[in-house]
Amino acid sequence: MKIYFAWSIRWWRDDRGLYLQIISHLKQYGTVLTEHIADPDLNFDIADTEIYDADIAWLKESDLIVAEITQTSMWVWYELWIAESLWKPVLCLFDESSWKRPSAMISGNPHITLIHHDGIDDIKNSLDAYFKKWPLKNSKQK
Repeated sequence: MKIYFAWSIRWWRDDRGLYLQIISHLKQYGTVLTEHIADPDLNFDIADTEIYDADIAWLKESDLIVAEITQTSMWVWYELWIAESLWKPVLCLFDESSWKRPSAMISGNPHITLIHHDGIDDIKNSLDAYFKKWPLKNSKQK
């Protein structure tokens, strides 16, 4: 299985530790195509067109998109729109302790599975439960 993991990369580097733990857990279930995004030395000096081209290729190649959406990001919303247009299953993670609420475009979307969590242990348990149902849950995808 190929998993595309998305989060607000450029502006929320402080949460990198959490994202590293999520990526590590996702790797039990497949290859995380975007695991480099949690690298503290991630190079932002490459052309935006190269980032766009690589991300689009990974989205097309992926079997599942997982996005941590607590921190708002226009790019992550765009990635989710592309994923939906490609009929990719999408799993969104949202921190319950946040003062924010997830967008209705996410929580009201029948093609997106939204998991409210309260930290990494909750995320791991929710991911494990999701992957236990993986073949059945996603058998109706295009």
